[in-house]
Amino acid sequence: MNDRQEATSTGRRSLLMAAAALALPAAARAKTPGEVEIGQTLREAQLDGLNGKPRPLTSFRGKPLIINVWASWCGPCRAEMASLERLAWSGQAGQAQLIGISTDDYRDKALAWLKASNATISHYIDHRLELENMLGASQLPLTILVDARGRVLAKVYGAQEWDSPAAVQMITRSFGGQGDGKGGSKTSSKTSDKGTPAR
Repeated sequence: MNDRQEATSTGRRSLLMAAAALALPAAARAKTPGEVEIGQTLREAQLDGLNGKPRPLTSFRGKPLIINVWASWCGPCRAEMASLERLAWSGQAGQAQLIGISTDDYRDKALAWLKASNATISHYIDHRLELENMLGASQLPLTILVDARGRVLAKVYGAQEWDSPAAVQMITRSFGGQGDGKGGSKTSSKTSDKGTPAR
């Protein structure tokens, strides 16, 4: 092997090691106490409304659900919020409902961020780490895809561009047609507090 080939080989190994190191935090992530893992069904919890009324988590059953876990102090959470709004309003998530869960310690800080970001999807605030632990939010942001029966299908750690073609394809594939809008008119995934598509 000549010097040039060796340098190329070393460069490739460095890139692979860097990619593996970036992937490690998600793979090596410690579970939270009482975490509901992929394939398991979410337990009941009372959601305390930030920009809407309180409601039980199980009231979202019957349609696929996308849950975004965030905090006002989390830069990546703030960065991806606009793409979640666009996804909700575009109808690209089909029948899936979108909600946000704030892990802020102070309600006023969460409300201030929602107001500053012009949030329209329904957001709730966690208390005593109940949802944070159940959902597995050891890192933020966290987005969870849940089927119509309340079973966790996927967990995505880190900020995403949620209305990008790749993200929409991942959502559609995860829901396996549950959220693709087939079998009827395509409706927005933005929901009101009553769980019906908002107009």
